This record gives sequence, structure tokens and C-alpha cells, in this order.
Amino acid sequence: MSTATQETATTYTPSPEALAAVLTRGDRPPRPSALSASLSFGWRAILKIKHVPEQLFDVTAFPIIMTLMFTYLFGGALAGSVGEYLQFFLPGIMVSSVVMITMYTGVGLNTDIEKGVFDRFRTLPVWRPSALIGMIFGDLLRYILAALVIMGVGLVLGFRPSGGPVGVAAGIGLLVVFSFAFSWVWTMFGLILRSEKSVMGVSMMVLFPLTFLSNIFVEPSTMPGWLQAFVKVNPITHLVDGVRSMMAGSWDMMAIMWTLIEGGLLVAVFGTLTMRLYNRK
Repeated sequence: MSTATQETATTYTPSPEALAAVLTRGDRPPRPSALSASLSFGWRAILKIKHVPEQLFDVTAFPIIMTLMFTYLFGGALAGSVGEYLQFFLPGIMVSSVVMITMYTGVGLNTDIEKGVFDRFRTLPVWRPSALIGMIFGDLLRYILAALVIMGVGLVLGFRPSGGPVGVAAGIGLLVVFSFAFSWVWTMFGLILRSEKSVMGVSMMVLFPLTFLSNIFVEPSTMPGWLQAFVKVNPITHLVDGVRSMMAGSWDMMAIMWTLIEGGLLVAVFGTLTMRLYNRK
């Protein structure tokens, strides 16, 4: 008679502490700060330019074409000479070109949303606005490049800023700060509208009156009274006055103050609306 030995098999269930000790080789990395996350998304925007350099066409060729075309088209007719008109016109066309470029912020945002990229960003454990702020940080490089290209063309054509390098740098700085604030208008449209063509269409409908009905091309005193009333309260007019005065070496503090106030209001209003839409969409 044989004796059968039965062995009972036991299953080992590791504790959560044991699993954590095996799987985790070190301390869990801290959550990135708001600034760190924003800069990371800004670097992503710059890398997009690196991989698709054709995106720089609008900040290189377009400003050059605009500067040459309007300088030689209006110079002789409005000021008697190209050189004299260029002293008045170049800060204005710099503002016009950079402000128009800001609309691509909304176009890029709308494209990323359609591709589902921002759905992934929303799942990351980072500060929620960092994806939007970082995207605009990346666009700041485009604004600076456009301003420098226009300044280079202007210097070649004969533009001589009386304010020197300090005045030029201050004027470009004011322009970039306002452009950052103005970009929040297009982020809101990028969230509301359903296609990038719609974003571009609405952007141009807003930008053309703001830029052309201003003091970029001519002095407001030559315009009809009803039009002067609009031009004087136009934020682009205040921006042009501020940039023009800085480059001329005689800073118009009232225009600079109004530009900064209007930029702050743009961020407060459209930045808030953008984040509400971003959180709900």
C-alpha cells in the first residue's frame, strides 16, 4: 500500500511596499513648476520651427516685402522722398508686420486641437495654462526675428534711429510685450472656431482695420475728424507712438503707459476667457 503525499501550493502576494521598492529606483520626481512647464512647451514650439523651417517665411520674406513695397510706393507721394518717409514709416511697418504675425498663434493652436495634441497635454500632471503660455513663449522668437529683419532692411535703406541701440532695443521690447498680450485674442479664437481657415479669416477681419486705420502710414491730422476719433483710441496707434518715440530718442511716456495698460487688459480679459474655454472644451 502506497502513501500519497499531497502538497498545498501557496501563492505569494507582494505588499504594495515591496512592489514600490522593486519598481521605484529612487524618489518620485517633483511636479514641474509653472515656469518650468511653460518653458518646456515653449521649447516644443521652437522645435517645431526647427523641423519645419518654412514656418519662418512669414517672419522673414513677408516683412521684407511689406517694407520695400510701402516705402517705395508711398515715400515720394507722402513725404517727398523715400529717405524722409522711411524715418517716419519704419517703426510703424515693424509694428504692423509683427502684430499681423500674432494671428498664427491661434492658427497653430487650432491645428493642434484638431490633431488631438492638446487632449494629451490636458492629461499631464502640469500647470494647466502652461501649454498655452508655452506656445506663446515660443512665438516670441518669431516676433523678435521679424522685428530684427525689418530693422536690418531699414538700416540698409537709410533708416537712422536717433535713439541709438538703446532706443531700438526698447522699442522692440515694447512691441514684443504688446504682441504677447495681443496673442491671447487669437488663442480664444483658436478655441472657439472649428478650422484654421476660420481663424485666419476672422483674424484678418480684425487686424486690417486696426493696422490700416492708425498712424502707421500717415499722420492722423490728415484724416477726416470722425476717423481721427477712432485712430486716437486705437491701441495700435498708441503702440506705434511708443515705439516711434523710443527709436527717435524722445520717449512718449503717455503712449508707452497706454500701451502697457492695454496689453494688461488684453491678457486679463482674453487670457481669462481662453482658460475658461480651454478648461471646458
